[in-house]
Amino acid sequence: MISRMRRATVFWRRFRSHQAGVAALGICVGLFILSLMASVIANDRPLLIHLSTGPHQGWYSPVVRTYPETAFGGVFESEADYRDPAVHQLIVTHGWMLWAPIHYRADTLNLAVPVLSPPSADNWLGTDDQGRDVLARLLYGLRVSIWFGLGLTLAGSVLGMLVGALQGYLGGWVDLIGQRVFEVWGGFPQIFTVMVLSRLLAPSVWSLFMIMMLFGWMNLVSMVRMEFLRARELDYVRAARIAGLGSWTIIYRHILPNIWSSTLAQLPFILIANITGLTTLDFLGYGLPPGSASLGELMVQAKDHLEAPWIGLAAFGTVTLLLASLLLIGEALRDALDSRVQLRAGGR
Repeated sequence: MISRMRRATVFWRRFRSHQAGVAALGICVGLFILSLMASVIANDRPLLIHLSTGPHQGWYSPVVRTYPETAFGGVFESEADYRDPAVHQLIVTHGWMLWAPIHYRADTLNLAVPVLSPPSADNWLGTDDQGRDVLARLLYGLRVSIWFGLGLTLAGSVLGMLVGALQGYLGGWVDLIGQRVFEVWGGFPQIFTVMVLSRLLAPSVWSLFMIMMLFGWMNLVSMVRMEFLRARELDYVRAARIAGLGSWTIIYRHILPNIWSSTLAQLPFILIANITGLTTLDFLGYGLPPGSASLGELMVQAKDHLEAPWIGLAAFGTVTLLLASLLLIGEALRDALDSRVQLRAGGR
């Protein structure tokens, strides 16, 4: 335990010495928090309502639960429209409402202004070609991109490490057949295969996720296989076999801990590839279902409406900031996990 804590301390000290990587980590954490709180930052429903007088006293949270208009003294059984002046007056007469900083969701139409309106106090980054708030769509699209990329990176990395570990540790026919399958499958044009399959299946987040997973598991296979081929001939692995330990125990306890460093350094670059792939598919029209908030969809609007530069600046600026930050984090991780970099830094 003490040895692990010491290694973690040394790793953090090396990573912290990479100032650009630390700054990029702060930016990525900030973007991640913003994406998590998208529903709280941008919403067309109040976050909290309190009625202190009248027959409907109590606390209400429209963000969590749907309430009919009659719950606030209205006449309709349908869901309350909190932007309606009549409903607004019913609530403020007997209590108060706490709104999100941005009074729009990704799909909320602002009918009070024309489409493609420039940034204003009501729409901080303007509106798109349907009158939807650009900043709200940017936050929701950022959430989809980050979570989709993280899920695809983790699932693909686990599967790729498992395949590479089995190939490298077992060797022989397992490795030979696995390599031939890997080479044949890797020879397919990935982007075109994903485009064709996405047209054959009903558009949804899960179907797109499974389609991209067909190629997402291949990123770490070669590296993990190579490490296991090298490690399986080392003395401590041979000693573990002689001691009677099972294959899974040797893989999990003795070999995997020695390749975590090289694997961890690759994850930010894999995440960059997955986010870029999703954005590209959305830009080409083969990604998320139509109408979904995404960074690629904003880029399409920026391309089609050059007279509205605020859309392009928001979309391209966010994508550039996110990918550049992940790139710097990957470089900082690679340097922090490389003992040769540590020796050079210690010599200076």
